[in-house]
Amino acid sequence: MPPFFSQDEYAARLEKTRQAMAARGIATLIVTDPSNMHWLTGYDGWSFYVHQAVVVALEGEPLLWVRTQDMPGAWQTAWVSRDNVLTYPEAHVQNPGAHPYETLATHLAERGLTAALGVEMDNYYFSAACFETLRAALPAATIRDATGLVNHCRLVKSPAEIAAMETAGRITAEMHRVLRETARPGMRKCDLVAEVAAAGIRGLPEAGGDYPAIVPIAPSGREAATSHLTWNDREMVLGEATYFEIAGCYRRYHCPVSRTLFLGAMPAEIARAEEAVLAAIEAALARAVPGASCEHVAMGVYEAFEARGFEKANRTGYPIGLSYPPDWGERTISLRPGEKTALEENMCFHLMPGLWTADWGVAITESFVVTPEGGRCLAEIPSAIHCPSGRGI
Repeated sequence: MPPFFSQDEYAARLEKTRQAMAARGIATLIVTDPSNMHWLTGYDGWSFYVHQAVVVALEGEPLLWVRTQDMPGAWQTAWVSRDNVLTYPEAHVQNPGAHPYETLATHLAERGLTAALGVEMDNYYFSAACFETLRAALPAATIRDATGLVNHCRLVKSPAEIAAMETAGRITAEMHRVLRETARPGMRKCDLVAEVAAAGIRGLPEAGGDYPAIVPIAPSGREAATSHLTWNDREMVLGEATYFEIAGCYRRYHCPVSRTLFLGAMPAEIARAEEAVLAAIEAALARAVPGASCEHVAMGVYEAFEARGFEKANRTGYPIGLSYPPDWGERTISLRPGEKTALEENMCFHLMPGLWTADWGVAITESFVVTPEGGRCLAEIPSAIHCPSGRGI
């Protein structure tokens, strides 16, 4: 598919990136995070398990460097001209004797792009071998750390990006509707997750779904005392809370939302946790206005918990938007104590005021966009714990 956004939007993204490069003294930026590559060029493919990159200089069109086999995909999805789609030989794919960055170094040298290189050092997709190969092939080059440079450029969303995330939010709402209507005691959790995942892929009549950067998180009972456990084939039983952290995805834009399900009569302690989490969400969203610090928003959560006798030790939110596996977060700022970064209008966050005890967990979360009126949720989903058999406490 051709790029989703207008050429003017891509030009604005490129200009913002170049301004950040100049501020850091970087003349040539090697971008390896597939989310950043897509944001800059529109390139889309499940090719990030091999080496690839977008090369941005302070002038001219970016270069897109991919495996030879992925070149037709680059032609079809990226806006850059075919002459600027560069490749490396298939013989270099996962070959200990020939690293692909040897060819990238050659491409850079041929174009005089070796003066002040920036690389995303602390990134899932840039390895120590990439760095050592570049350094050996370009011994005169200065290599600087550019981790997060493009990620920070992505923090404030354009109107078109907000629209894509709102579409993802409608898909998320449909996934949660299927979850609420399908869950029942005796059902294998894998069967329930299969229905929910199918709804996410099917999407909406007007907008098909995409694959999310994180698979459904779905722990039950004591499993839910921790985070980030996925589903299993155990039957769902009465007397257990299960929380589902899932995201609709549209054109690689995500809207993650967690909700909790309780089969049977809900205990008073879980109902008390629910009340604390909902109060925390309300407090944080009210504070999420332009100019407020991330810390100020986060303290709305921690103060609401403390007032109700709960304590939360981990961060309570992070930016979201465009992403590829293994994470739908943008890996920049966080909603937590000590984070002084000021919010700007149209930043988007996943607010995570989850509570975990030694025996159970409750997660009710919201994805929101910063507005002058406070955080506006990107998905409309009932927030109360869902109890199919009634809320007898």
